[in-house]
Amino acid sequence: MRACLIATAVLGAMSVAGAARAEIVSAGPNGFNLRHVAETPNVAPPVIWAALADIAKWWDPEHTYSGDARNLSLEPSVRGCFCEKLSLYAGIEHGTVVYAQPAKTLRVNGALGPLQEFGVNGVMTWQIEAAAGGSRITFTYNVGGFADRPLADWAPIVDEVLGGQLQRLARYVTNGNPAAPAPRQEPSKP
Repeated sequence: MRACLIATAVLGAMSVAGAARAEIVSAGPNGFNLRHVAETPNVAPPVIWAALADIAKWWDPEHTYSGDARNLSLEPSVRGCFCEKLSLYAGIEHGTVVYAQPAKTLRVNGALGPLQEFGVNGVMTWQIEAAAGGSRITFTYNVGGFADRPLADWAPIVDEVLGGQLQRLARYVTNGNPAAPAPRQEPSKP
């Protein structure tokens, strides 16, 4: 993912259509655990599941190698690929689906972005459950191994990028547009 996990996108709009929570659960020299939760009122779990597979419509193109989210694909079945096409024979496997329970859990094994070049592995889990007339999405990413610096240093960067992806998914399923709402401008006074 191009400047992918290194880019520092501002996530000023952490609330989507409901409450959103984020945290670095733990971080140390050899790994970190992230958790993000988003509430999606009036959106049933099967809709969330279908949207996960339609990743090109909601993933931030700034966090791709190609610069175009339409080059992403995610096959939500065991051994399915979370992949990105670069050209005719070039591409990236961001991860492989290791657990799929439709409308409930999707687990992808893989080190994302610049973490791929290190001796690390990551496990990304999308847990979907019915909640308060809609759905709750709990997203976790657990990384362990060896990198160019302590993995705890990578945790805030990865946390910001992946938290942004969950927010884009939540906005996509609730209002059809993954982009953050434009800031409201106050009328100028003469």
